Amino acid sequence: DFNFYGHQIVAHLAQGQAGHGAESSVDSHDVPVRHFGVVLSMPEWQGLADRLTQAKVKFIIEPYIRFKGEVGEQATMFFLDPSGNAIEFKAMAQPDRLFAK
Repeated sequence: DFNFYGHQIVAHLAQGQAGHGAESSVDSHDVPVRHFGVVLSMPEWQGLADRLTQAKVKFIIEPYIRFKGEVGEQATMFFLDPSGNAIEFKAMAQPDRLFAK
């Protein structure tokens, strides 16, 4: 993870070329290597997760809490935008730990 002027850039190591379809295992989920992400507050994330679930959005990774009880505990969800790009929305249990190792 890299701190890019207060925003998070995550670089996954993938064998060969990391085109669409390349995945990296994170917390027992296949995370798309190529994806964009947005960090929200926990209430914003929960509201968005509820709205997207009610709208029957097809998730790549359904909304859930990963790394429970760890420094990096976070809520996350992944889905594709209309152009087929993977998007992650996440919220940190402790926002000041976004860049903690």
